[in-house]
Amino acid sequence: MDLTIPALLDLSHTLAGEYLGGFTYPWEALAGIGELILTLGAALPAEEYDHPAPDVWVHRTAKVAPTAYLGGPCIIGAGTEVRHCAFIRGSALVGEECVVGNSVELKNVILFDKVQTPHYNYVGDSILGWRSHMGAGSITSNVKSDKSLVVVKDGETQIPTGRKKFGAILGDGVEVGCNSVLNPGTVLGRGVSVYPTSSVRGCVPPGHIYKRVGEITERT
Repeated sequence: MDLTIPALLDLSHTLAGEYLGGFTYPWEALAGIGELILTLGAALPAEEYDHPAPDVWVHRTAKVAPTAYLGGPCIIGAGTEVRHCAFIRGSALVGEECVVGNSVELKNVILFDKVQTPHYNYVGDSILGWRSHMGAGSITSNVKSDKSLVVVKDGETQIPTGRKKFGAILGDGVEVGCNSVLNPGTVLGRGVSVYPTSSVRGCVPPGHIYKRVGEITERT
């Protein structure tokens, strides 16, 4: 499976496009998300973005519930909806027309445009591609139980990431079923669908359906 950024993500659908273009694999970009947001935020037009707290920028067309918490650095894009009790811990670049739903927690993430995390999701140390969607209760698990460094496993190929914290990479158009867990280092190719209540580990090729361990079928 091609795990490079151009194979997984359309960089025209995020403010982080130029930044991501400087890396080979998407997880290499996780370490600099906070600094990226600070740089981007300082250059955003004041007539389009409110600046309600230090290192927080919210587009004036976005809707943020009064009970939501926005921790800096973060950027909330145009037309995005941040719902009741969402918890953005910081280092979150949220694109245009996204949904960050009730009781959703985000930390050190890039959400491309039109990403939906609508209900009870945890997304940490991850990148979610254009039009990807996480079903209710689905989460990214970003730390291994033994706290060792995360390795991306694609069949017999193993790629060390050098990171203790790394959740998942979702290519454009990925659908994750309700109450699924994406284990540390999971990479889902473009157009992948994951069945509800799945525990996903490793890489799933683009255009495939993950049903359960050992059963991954090509979409027809």
